[in-house]
Amino acid sequence: MQWTALLNNPEGINATYLKDPPDLRGVRIHEVSLQVEGPTLKLRFDLPAYPDHPPRKWLAQKYNTVQVELSFGGLKSISLSGFGTDISADVSLTGEGGVNVKTGEGGVNVEATSPGFHLQANAMTASVSRLSAYANEL
Repeated sequence: MQWTALLNNPEGINATYLKDPPDLRGVRIHEVSLQVEGPTLKLRFDLPAYPDHPPRKWLAQKYNTVQVELSFGGLKSISLSGFGTDISADVSLTGEGGVNVKTGEGGVNVEATSPGFHLQANAMTASVSRLSAYANEL
């Protein structure tokens, strides 16, 4: 199962990547934040591959990197250890016991791991809160 199947709103990513989104291995983590509303965990990172057929606006701007922010609502638990200024992590999303996460029953687990950084959380829902692109000068 693709990770986008666990999102409440995968349409933007599916349209951008023609329903074949990249694996979440070696993504560059930009931000981990917690909000009391929900409560919610937000995880913002660069996707590891640029789409073959990006939107025209991205082509015109010469963008070469896609960034996504995922929101995990109804946060039940979180564990975070380590952090840094240049985190390249493997991220995985899994559903609990085959329950329907789109209805909010059960939940979704997120895990991000790299040397010196580990995030593990469980929430009721997962959704895309932002999908954008930029010109990465690296």
